[in-house]
Amino acid sequence: MKRLSVKNIWKMSLVAAVAMGATTLPSSALDPEDKPAIEKIVRDYLLSNPEIILEVQQALQTQQETEAKERAAIALTQNSDVIFNSKNQGVIGNKSGDVTVVEFFDYNCGFCQRAMNDMNVLLKEDNNLKFVMKELPILSAGSVEASRISTAVYRLYPDQYERFHNDLLGLDGPKDGARALEIAGLMGFDMDKLEAEAAKNDVLDAFREANDLATSLGMNGTPSYVIGDEVIFGALGVDVLRGKIENVRKCGKTVCT
Repeated sequence: MKRLSVKNIWKMSLVAAVAMGATTLPSSALDPEDKPAIEKIVRDYLLSNPEIILEVQQALQTQQETEAKERAAIALTQNSDVIFNSKNQGVIGNKSGDVTVVEFFDYNCGFCQRAMNDMNVLLKEDNNLKFVMKELPILSAGSVEASRISTAVYRLYPDQYERFHNDLLGLDGPKDGARALEIAGLMGFDMDKLEAEAAKNDVLDAFREANDLATSLGMNGTPSYVIGDEVIFGALGVDVLRGKIENVRKCGKTVCT
């Protein structure tokens, strides 16, 4: 068997990288007469050792996750005030709570219904907890309509926003402006005043603000959270959220070191 030189091993590694999508091979990297033989060696090796492709995929995923966390950490620092203190957000729980959970949600998100139940469990057992609700209506036109009314509620009737939010999100089936108004009517709100507030152009500015924040934080769905120094994706359950809240109280961040 012909012994491979260092040069040929280097060429093989480049071809392997291309085969697994890791890089682009320059046209000058291989001599034309070498290419068929090297490609066959690489192909045979990968077929005999397919776990290598999985290892590369896992390493790439880990690298991407690390980079995403680093970008989110920068975005958290740069946008801290608007994340936690924007005028464009409803507040549920203790407005002076010592820990704040920021939740991005959509009224037509089924997982957000589960997250609502997690929130209510935590609020019931912890009277020093504050939830900041970021309206992120991304799933449908009905979501935008519902969030328009919801935004008007927390602007005009902030003390009743929690009940409205739970009643609307807790409904079965699609939510839209009509269903949101139905709940608002049952709660005795001034409907003309509410609809006028919901129709204001700056309501859409509030949604854009939430969307820009979500993008900068690497969020691609709802529910997503900011707790302490961490961005959290998905409805992970009450135990996970409780643990992160407890860590923020103990050491000011979600992971104590």
